[in-house]
Amino acid sequence: MPLVVALSLTACAAPEEENRGAAAAGDPSAVAAVSINDSPDQNRIIPAKDDTVAALLPPEKATAGKLVIGVGAAGAGFPPLAFAATDNKTLIGNEPDVAVAIAGILGLEPVLENTSWENLFIGLDSGRFDLGASNITVTEERKLKYDFVTYRLDNLAWLAKKGAGVTITEPADIAGKKVAVGSGTNQEKILVEWAEEVKRAGLPEVEIKYYQTNQATFLALGSGQIDLYLGPSPAAAYQVATTGTSEIVGTYSGAGADLQGKIALTTKKDNGLIEAYAAALDKLIESGDYAKILQRWNLTNEAVDKAEVNPPGLPLEAK
Repeated sequence: MPLVVALSLTACAAPEEENRGAAAAGDPSAVAAVSINDSPDQNRIIPAKDDTVAALLPPEKATAGKLVIGVGAAGAGFPPLAFAATDNKTLIGNEPDVAVAIAGILGLEPVLENTSWENLFIGLDSGRFDLGASNITVTEERKLKYDFVTYRLDNLAWLAKKGAGVTITEPADIAGKKVAVGSGTNQEKILVEWAEEVKRAGLPEVEIKYYQTNQATFLALGSGQIDLYLGPSPAAAYQVATTGTSEIVGTYSGAGADLQGKIALTTKKDNGLIEAYAAALDKLIESGDYAKILQRWNLTNEAVDKAEVNPPGLPLEAK
C-alpha cells in the first residue's frame, strides 16, 4: 500500500550571502501532503530509446547493452531518495528512478546495484559502475576524478529533536553541541569547517559523531545522544513527516555559503559517457518525464531547468 505522509520540504533557491548560506529561501516548516508508493511494484517511467542521444555513447558501451548503476543506499537507505521497498530488497526512490529513465533513453538495460557510500566510489573508480546516482554533490575535489551532470538542486537541513528550541543559522549556533553527519560526504566537509570556526572563536567545541546508517542516527537524535544531524534536506524532511519526533531547525546550501549546491549523476572522468548522460537528461526534462519523477517523490522544488556538465562545485578549501 502507498505510504501517505506530509513532507516538510525546504525551497531550493540559492541562500543569501549575508546569512552565510544558512537558510534557503522559503519556510522550512511548509508542509505538502504526498502519497508515496513504497511497495516493490513501482511502475517506473522508462522512456523509449532516443537514437540521436544513444548515438553519443561510446561504441563499446552501446554494444554492451547494459547500464550498471551504483546507488550508495546500503542499510536503511535515505528515503525518499533511495531506499528499500516493503519487500526489503527492491531499490526504490528518486535516484534509481532518474537513472533508470536515463538508461531507457540510451536504449540500455538498467542494472541497479545497491552498495555502501564508500564502495560506490570504489566501483566508479574501477569501472564496475557506469553511473553513480546517489545524491552526490558536485565538489571541486571530486571533479578531479569524476565527471558530473547535474539533475537536482542540493540543500541540506539541520535536524533536531522536536521541541529542542534551537535555530541554526551560523557556526556559533552549534558550539558545544554533538552533531552527526555522514562520513565522506560534502556535509561532513561543511560541518568540519563550521567546527573549526567555532574553535577559532574560542567557543565550546563541536563534537562530530558518525553512525553507519540514517536509522542509527535518528535513534541517537531521539534518545538525546546527539543534538543535531546535518544531512540532505529531502531525507530530513521525510524523517520529520514520517515520525513526528524531529524538526528542521535550519537549512544550508550543499555547496557552502556562496554557491547553490547541485546533485549530479556521476561517472569516472574522461570515460566518454558524460555527454550522453547530459543529452539524455535534457531529453527527459523536455519530455516532462523528469518533472513526473520528481513529483512522485515530492521533490519538484529541487528541479533543475537543464543538465550542466561539471559546473562549479563545493570549493577545495573554505573561503
